[in-house]
Amino acid sequence: MKKWEKEGYLELSDLKLPNEEQLKKGVAIIECIQQIPCNPCVDACPKKAISMKDINALPEIDYEKCIGCGKCIEVCPGLAIFLVKIVGKEAMVSIPYEFIPLPKEGSIVKALDRRGNEICDARVEKVKKGKTNVVTIRVPSNYAMEARNIEV
Repeated sequence: MKKWEKEGYLELSDLKLPNEEQLKKGVAIIECIQQIPCNPCVDACPKKAISMKDINALPEIDYEKCIGCGKCIEVCPGLAIFLVKIVGKEAMVSIPYEFIPLPKEGSIVKALDRRGNEICDARVEKVKKGKTNVVTIRVPSNYAMEARNIEV
């Protein structure tokens, strides 16, 4: 049994991670662990960067093809896709967000890790309303792969 099956959250070692150059251009990070019939991320990707061996397989991403458009974030019913872009000493992290109220652009919120622990302050840079809202936060770059939710 994998640790996430017992603990309920993923560790970085459970993920296929992009390299530094890919993080600088901005790429989607898929944290899907559910092998269920689901593929809207595959259909949403305009560059065919996301693929699956079959409808029940976990999605896989080709970081070289990913353009960081984020279209996969708002269509993922499992809220399991994030967009990370490193900009100097900071990172832009786009997260699916289904709570209300939505944070306001420019506000300071608390960034949370996968376990729900507060890790740092984050500035809300963009709020995109849609089927699933997408909130983009700015955090120090060392939290780019840790910040996965916010507390408003």
